[in-house]
Amino acid sequence: MTDQPTRKRIEPRPTTATFFVTCLVDQFRPQVGDAVVEVLKGAGVGVDVPVDQTCCGQPAFNSGFRKEAREVASRFLDIFDDQAANQQPIVTPSGSCAAMVRNYYPVLFRDDPAELERAKRVADRLWEFSEFLVDGLGTGSDSKPAPAATTSPEQEPDLSEGGPAKLAAKNGPAELAVYHRCCHAMRELGIDRQPEALLDAIDDFNLTPLERSEVCCGFGGSFAVKMPDISTAMLDEKLDNVEAAGAARLIAGDTGCIMHMEGGLRRRGSSVQVLHIAELLAESRRIGRSGSDTESVVAKPVVANNESQSADIVGTPADSQGSPR
Repeated sequence: MTDQPTRKRIEPRPTTATFFVTCLVDQFRPQVGDAVVEVLKGAGVGVDVPVDQTCCGQPAFNSGFRKEAREVASRFLDIFDDQAANQQPIVTPSGSCAAMVRNYYPVLFRDDPAELERAKRVADRLWEFSEFLVDGLGTGSDSKPAPAATTSPEQEPDLSEGGPAKLAAKNGPAELAVYHRCCHAMRELGIDRQPEALLDAIDDFNLTPLERSEVCCGFGGSFAVKMPDISTAMLDEKLDNVEAAGAARLIAGDTGCIMHMEGGLRRRGSSVQVLHIAELLAESRRIGRSGSDTESVVAKPVVANNESQSADIVGTPADSQGSPR
């Protein structure tokens, strides 16, 4: 595992973040992007989405095409190294893409001082989604979330002395769920306790241990295409463990892993629902707003300048059939 120090809480608390959507979310799982926006806005953080953003260059880099990867990465820096917003955090729902920018852009640009400086600026601002909530904002089971400065009294989260507000779970008996620890977030960025802190903060959420949860699901981007037999064997072990746990829901933090595992489950005829952690948090928050006695672990939407904020972008719960492989 890469030795990554815990990042300090962002002070002053950000009121806006830039959203790095990622290719897979944009093209295959837009509901994950909707959920990220909903959760961030619920935490009092506005969201800017650069409309001309594209790939970070990871597929080309992983396939050995360094020149092409540099070209794509330079364009990424053109989009996200915005001097007008260079103190604004960048948030992405992918440990894989975050690791590419933070860990491997310095490799790509080590012989180009000007680009290397831009890469370092962007890397310093880039946060994986759960990392941003827990470390950047102070949300989760270990610390009370700091309310946004412009939150009106009737929108203040109900924080007790005993700890942070809890997320509302589904009405009725909680469905059994398991959590898959994605490789890039855990091994490249050292992100492990952050998603677990968010899951622990969900009230009545029935999370059960997943055997060998830290073992790769077999996706690995182009690895699944170049070495399909090995990838399939790894996937089969992962899905055997999911089914052995008796879970109705499988939670993960990277869309590539989600699509890979969901595709395997659908081919098995399984009805296990595979969700990004952002989708779970957004769902829990909506339930909390619709009548539960508990509140979300993140603050309710901010009302800026005493005017109603535009409606949250609400993602549709995942109901896809899994991509053919």
